[in-house]
Amino acid sequence: MAGEASAAAAEVESALRMPHDPGAAAFFDVDNTIMQGASIFHLARGLYRRKFFTTREIAGAAWKQAYFRIAGIEDPEHIAEARNSALSFIAGHTVAELEELGEEIFDEGMAHRIWPGTRALAQLHLDEGKRVWLVTAAPIEIATIIARRLGLTGAMGTVAEHVDGVYTGALVGDLLHGPAKAEAIKALAAREGLDLARCSAYSDSSNDLPMLSLVGDPVAINPDARLRAHAKAHGWRIRDYRTGRKAARVGLAAAAVGGAVSGAIAARASMKARHSG
Repeated sequence: MAGEASAAAAEVESALRMPHDPGAAAFFDVDNTIMQGASIFHLARGLYRRKFFTTREIAGAAWKQAYFRIAGIEDPEHIAEARNSALSFIAGHTVAELEELGEEIFDEGMAHRIWPGTRALAQLHLDEGKRVWLVTAAPIEIATIIARRLGLTGAMGTVAEHVDGVYTGALVGDLLHGPAKAEAIKALAAREGLDLARCSAYSDSSNDLPMLSLVGDPVAINPDARLRAHAKAHGWRIRDYRTGRKAARVGLAAAAVGGAVSGAIAARASMKARHSG
């Protein structure tokens, strides 16, 4: 259901520019692929600064993100807990409010964390006349902001339920995570007439193997150990922008942006949580 909801949300992102190659597209994960660290944590931190919730709540959000990123374990109970608590902090707030604040938070806490190399890869697909979507567990609202700011076609993300423009704190379906991403891409491909064998997908995480395995051109970006091993074994391309090497500019002014080592903030939060626990 998460995949269907996300694909339905992406359907409204019908391209204002007509693609030269409508049968091919590219799909990019966000956290540690397009952006250093977890976008939901950067969003939560920005909302915390605006008094949306307490220190205890942001610490909990940081720990859940760090758990997925550092441990890399898809424990069913933990995922269920994350599902039940995800986005609960925006309950009672309006969609318009989150979208407006999301623009501000992108500028102050996300723009400088975009990986220039991955951004250049996305631009290459656009220059080839292909459509490019973000596919992420982050809220669809913030995913859409990131896609729009980067000039991409659109985004698929976790869909939060809202009634009369006010968030209920529940999700529509589940988190767009792991196999749900693959389902979202298949639904979008059917709707848009995409040939997945001619499509590309990019991710840092072995959790996204279902998504990467769907397409003819899977690419590991800043990969975790399991994904790196899988990519090498299957001859997939690997790109790592964490080494400090200068990323290819490919004519992009945006290639000047950079930032800290991937996930550093979430990692520090994780260490504090473990020491205090």
